[in-house]
Amino acid sequence: MLKVERHKYILGKLHENQKVSTIDLALELSISEDTIRRDLIELNKKGLLEKVYGGAFPVIDKPANIFDIAIVNRDKKDIIGNKALSLITDGQVIIMSGGTTNLAFAKLIPSDLKATIYTYSLPIAMQLSQHPNVELIFIGGKMQKNAMVTIGLDVVHVLSKLKADICFMGASSINVRLGLTEMGYEVSIVKKAMMQASDKVVTMVSSEKLNTKMPYVVSELNQLNTMITDLNPKNPILEEYIKAGVKVL
Repeated sequence: MLKVERHKYILGKLHENQKVSTIDLALELSISEDTIRRDLIELNKKGLLEKVYGGAFPVIDKPANIFDIAIVNRDKKDIIGNKALSLITDGQVIIMSGGTTNLAFAKLIPSDLKATIYTYSLPIAMQLSQHPNVELIFIGGKMQKNAMVTIGLDVVHVLSKLKADICFMGASSINVRLGLTEMGYEVSIVKKAMMQASDKVVTMVSSEKLNTKMPYVVSELNQLNTMITDLNPKNPILEEYIKAGVKVL
């Protein structure tokens, strides 16, 4: 198969499944994983996908208006957000990470909620700024421009001084053996600090990120209190997570 044909196949699979795996593509096309990696690197440089450890995800276009961020798989993320609403109550101190799943959740939070919310995500802070009864604290630091979140020692320092009731943490990838993992080291450190600052840890995982992995471990499964997905908790794919002791909504 010619390279241009491989690229067309990869992009077609990505559009269909919202993710591709290096191993799966190599098997399907009967070529080496190294060849697939080179293809993914080239497509990433052209801006046609976002290469991650072990595969790739679609690219989310950055909008001109921060309130108009495109949320891929919005229907799935709304399901997750609506489930998460059952865990918030007036008077809570809440920490929210970045990511479009948490952004979808933020859009669903009732305007009459009376809570204190900390976040290091600029889009989520902008969204929550429209809630009149939320005391909103944006945690400043070095801006990771592609994700519009702050990272670094300043963020970790602020989080180390907090004691929150609950945190809602977006997930880049999760699997039973490694737990929650991230593509970037600095983001993984911020999320660890976020967990340590919270009495209850909730991770928000859209189903295409289940059973995937990235280079940097955030936490093992036994450190998570609750995992919320867009699937029915009785779905067979979630059995191993439940057996590992995670409450699944």
